[in-house]
Amino acid sequence: MSARDDIREHMEVIGADGVHVGTVDHLDGDRIKLTKADSGQGSHEGHHHYVSVGLVAGVEGDTVRLSANADVAVLFEEEEDG
Repeated sequence: MSARDDIREHMEVIGADGVHVGTVDHLDGDRIKLTKADSGQGSHEGHHHYVSVGLVAGVEGDTVRLSANADVAVLFEEEEDG
């Protein structure tokens, strides 16, 4: 069983540095779709953001820990309107 199998809705996603990246909405293929509430500011507000499952270092309790620091993980995020 991989860490991917342990990822559930409403889990907190944090970078390797412990900084909040977002909250899991659901898994969408090989991506974690984050809730709109964690969608950023300005032009990023109101968009769903995605983080690659490949960045997941592990799942601990209700937390998904990434292998990259939060500021780097945000650079890897993809976004989708709506």
